[in-house]
Amino acid sequence: MIKKYYQSILLISTVAVLFTLGSCDPARKNEKVEAEAISNYLASNPADTFKLEPDGLYYLDVLKGTGRTPVAHDTAHIVYTGKFTDGTVFDTNAGGTDLVRPMGEGYFISGLDEGIMLMKEGGKATFLIPSKLGYGTQGWYSIPGYSPLVFDVQLVKVIPGPSK
Repeated sequence: MIKKYYQSILLISTVAVLFTLGSCDPARKNEKVEAEAISNYLASNPADTFKLEPDGLYYLDVLKGTGRTPVAHDTAHIVYTGKFTDGTVFDTNAGGTDLVRPMGEGYFISGLDEGIMLMKEGGKATFLIPSKLGYGTQGWYSIPGYSPLVFDVQLVKVIPGPSK
């Protein structure tokens, strides 16, 4: 009788521990931290009205361009600064030469590709890019996984792609 009692307690304890461990899913915790970082960034920039795109990209026109809007296979010349939501810069080419890359061919993270293709030549914009459109759950070099990123981008020039 006592043996069955201890077996029952052991079984209940094991189930409780497994349930507790299962509810400590690190991915959910990281997703929550990321969502809070995005929310805090938007709250701390109330004068900026970001447009939320269907896939989760936040887009803000800083200066509307008047030229061509790039499409897939066009070549974009951009000046950019990449930052974390706390303002720490992780990469920039400001003050240097333009970054020149074809659009829609995988040279940019998907959020940057998408944001640039919403701009017009001569324009400036800010993108708030969730990790699913950035460097994902694994990150990249100094960028940890689940990091939402802010990019300030100037679209300097657009060169039509080969089919134009």
